Amino acid sequence: MVTSDVQRSTADPGPSAEGNCGRTFGPGRSLRHAAKVLPEHARAHNRSLVLQTLFHQGAMSRADLSRETGLTRVTISDLIAEIIEDGYVAERGTREVTGPGKPAILVDLDREGHRIIGLDLSRSDRFLGAVLTLDGEIVARHEASVPADPADILATVIRLTRELVADAHAPVLGVGVGSPGIVDDHGTVLTAPNLRWTDIDLEGILRAEVSLPVLVANDANAALLAEYTFGGAGDDVMLVRVGRGVGSGLLSGGQPMPGGRFAAGEIGHVTVGTDGGPVCVCGKVGCLEAWLSVPSLERALAEEGADATAVLRDAGERLGIALAPIVGALDLSEIVLSGPSPLLDGPLAEATVETLRARTLAEFHDGVQVRMTEQGEDIVLRGAAVMVLSGQLGVS
Repeated sequence: MVTSDVQRSTADPGPSAEGNCGRTFGPGRSLRHAAKVLPEHARAHNRSLVLQTLFHQGAMSRADLSRETGLTRVTISDLIAEIIEDGYVAERGTREVTGPGKPAILVDLDREGHRIIGLDLSRSDRFLGAVLTLDGEIVARHEASVPADPADILATVIRLTRELVADAHAPVLGVGVGSPGIVDDHGTVLTAPNLRWTDIDLEGILRAEVSLPVLVANDANAALLAEYTFGGAGDDVMLVRVGRGVGSGLLSGGQPMPGGRFAAGEIGHVTVGTDGGPVCVCGKVGCLEAWLSVPSLERALAEEGADATAVLRDAGERLGIALAPIVGALDLSEIVLSGPSPLLDGPLAEATVETLRARTLAEFHDGVQVRMTEQGEDIVLRGAAVMVLSGQLGVS
């Protein structure tokens, strides 16, 4: 390979051939990088580019890959041989031809040859786990009830992870976990009030338990990755995740925004009520989460004489108040809501849009789209798979 083979890329530079776990979704790094890289990083960059192209476009010949990526045929041939040996790509027969000449051999990701383990710890009643293909398709599901005693939560997560690994029936590429709370770039849960966790090295603990690469991120950030990779979200988007708590993930110009202290998007504990309101789990009064989290909404709707439409519209208005300055500051074009559709999709979403438009510059922000994700309750699980794909293969 020559230096000139570092070409236009749709992927971040991935891990080395040894498969070291990287964080290509980390601070200040584009998920799909478009710039050239240094010569010493060229091979990993080009390897990720080939894998990314196959991931999104499917089986193609080596000549197709050369044309699509701009890499020379010699480089493509060399990379494909290496990736086949590593077990991530396989030959898929020949292309049908009607004219003369030798038919081209097609190659593709070995989509069935590996599995990914995903966990979603964001729900109030149960933890979800899944075994997924490299395409993000779920082939097995497990779940565990959230223990009443917070001291038992970590053991429950470990047990669920072990069960999923045992049910993979194929080599496991890695484990991705979407956790509530603030998670740093080493997979430590700095704080998760709803789980009563502080400074829990969840990534390190699980890696030691299952001897596999493990990546842990905030559940809303994981959901955002799923929406970006599988849901067609653009480069300027905010995903609001409503579950046991309320959080969000941000992309601006195609770049994740975790924040200098890993707390970007923590809108659940932004005060949106100067008129009092419910007491939040964090101890403050007037937090968005105290109106908008699933347990909060369910409690309000269950009160005697509650007007369901009024409860949902009030929560939607509070969400619009929280979102308006973010949309104005970042010039976002899209807000995606993730959570229970019966609660979010209807009066709540309508009130959010009305409030957002009333509190932003109409000339520029009236066109901001607010929509529900179409990925349902699997969004964090599929986002956990993207974390592993990105960290292990440089694919997003």
